[in-house]
Formats: sequence, C-alpha cells, structure tokens
Amino acid sequence: MNLYPLLRPLLFSLDPETAHEVTLKLLKIAQTTGLNRLAFPTLIDKPIQVMGLTFKNAIGLAAGLDKNGDYIDALAALGFGFIEIGTVTPRPQPGNPKPRLFRLPEHNAIINRMGFNNLGIDHLLQQVAHSPYQGVLGINIGKNFDTPITNAVDDYLIGLRKAYSLASYITINVSSPNTQNLRQLQQGDEVKNLIARLKEEQLILQRQQGRYVPLVLKIAPDLNDEEIRHIARLLLEYAIDGVIATNTTISRELIAGHALAKETGGLSGAPVREQSTYVVRGLAAELKGNVPIIAAGGILSTADAQEKLAAGASLVQVYSGLIYRGPQLVADVVKEL
Repeated sequence: MNLYPLLRPLLFSLDPETAHEVTLKLLKIAQTTGLNRLAFPTLIDKPIQVMGLTFKNAIGLAAGLDKNGDYIDALAALGFGFIEIGTVTPRPQPGNPKPRLFRLPEHNAIINRMGFNNLGIDHLLQQVAHSPYQGVLGINIGKNFDTPITNAVDDYLIGLRKAYSLASYITINVSSPNTQNLRQLQQGDEVKNLIARLKEEQLILQRQQGRYVPLVLKIAPDLNDEEIRHIARLLLEYAIDGVIATNTTISRELIAGHALAKETGGLSGAPVREQSTYVVRGLAAELKGNVPIIAAGGILSTADAQEKLAAGASLVQVYSGLIYRGPQLVADVVKEL
C-alpha cells in the first residue's frame, strides 16, 4: 500500500527540516508498532557481493538522512540493501544557522547547507550498538567545523578508530560544500596525504581487531577530468576499497532563474544526475573494475539507477529521490533492476 502520495502534500506543507524530523519519527512509529509491514512491500533479496560484503540488494540509503544513527531499523524496514549513517564528527556540533534546507519541487531537487549537524560519534556508536540491524551499515565520517584544515586528518583518524569495530564500511567525506575549505581535501597532495594516513591506520586496526573494514572515499560532482583521473590513480595506488560518486553540487546551472538558486549549499536531486553519472563514467574508465563505485546523485527512478549501473557503478544510493518519490522508489528499483 503506497501511502506516500497522500502524505507528501502534508509533509511538503511543513518547513523542510521539520518535515524531515516528522517523517523519521513516523517511520520509527511504523516500525515499532509493526505498521510498516502493512505500509511497505516485502522485497525479495537480490544479493550482490561488493568490497567483500554481501549486500541484500543494490540500492542503499545515502548518508545525511540519519546523521546520528537514531533511525537505522526504521529505515531498514523500507527494503534498502544497505544503510549509510552520518556524516558524523568527533565532537557534537549544531551545524549552520537555520534555515538551511530548501525544496525545489519544480526541479525534484533540494539545497542543503546543514553543515554536519550531529550529536557526535559517541552518540552514533551507542545507537548502532543498540540496534538489532544485521545488514550492511556504512558510517560516514567528517571533520568538525572548527578543526583547522591542516589538522583535518586528526578528526578523520578519530572517526576511523572509533567507528571501525561497528561499521561494515567507513566513508571518508571530503566533498560536502557546507564545511569551509573541506573540499580542499580532494585536491593534489591534500587527498594523497589523507588517503595515505587513513589507509595506514586501517591496516593497523585490521591487525588489532582481526577484521577488515573497507574504506570508501566520497567525492564531489564538480571535479574536472584531470581531478577525476588524479583521484582514480590514488584510489588504485593506496588500495582504497570503494568510491562514492557523488555528493551534492555547488553548480546552479540547471536551476538558473529559480527563486532559491542563490541560496548557498549543496544541490541534490534531478539536477545533479547527469554530472554525477559523468563522474561515475570517468572513474570507471580509469579504475577498470579494480575499485567498485557506489553511485549517488539524481536517482528518482529505476531508469536513473540503471543509468548509473550502465556507467560503471556496482551499487546505488538515494536520498533526494526518497523525499520526492517515497519508499516506493526503493521497491521499484529492487524489483526492476
């Protein structure tokens, strides 16, 4: 029973951030009361092996929807093959001033400048520890806004060390446009130094804990061809386990003239689809199957997901598509892929 078309007008009448919180709370009520079994279809597993992990199916939830790990079980009930939580930072932080989340329904798009608002990694790990979820769980880590960019690696090392024992994989987020200078970490020697330090620490943790947790790098869609090639070479050189392409875009080309086009922040949804697919295709040409690609950006239909897979991705993630299409999007993609 697809109730979302009935609920969406009500949710869209609310402030976007309020609607976000209300939706998550409703999902949690549905899950704890068992109503989710009536509201959401039961999906047939279509297992896929990527990064040494077995995913229930190829469609996952992108980071950002559940920053603190408070709704893992409620979101898993929607049928995702994997869940990614975060972005989480070493210390709690409030994020940027409100308003910081904007809908552009005419474009099936969202602009956000949330700024890694979260309760800190210790809270997130408590939530993970108490969750019965047994599927693939990614933990997306970032740096605190007041950590100097020259010390950013220290924050990522804290996140990696703390998350390692509970994560299925760990995502290094260097591509959010909403933390000052963060995207600088994708460039030149900055990304090389970061990847090298984290890879070294990953192998230390593997020896200490007796398990290997894949490391994934999340990159922006606003990279030129040379930057894509540079990152691909580093992924291969340092044996990084996966790459997520892509985060949100700072471009406003496809929403030019919209009343909200001048709002700062990352643009997601349909307008980023084509550029994200371009990055996936560029990475696939360089990586030649040696590093799996998780595609995110503008997936609002099965055709969009198929486009990403055809471009070279092994898995896909959704966020904005879920806001506009609801849980039926997950069911459709799983059924039709």
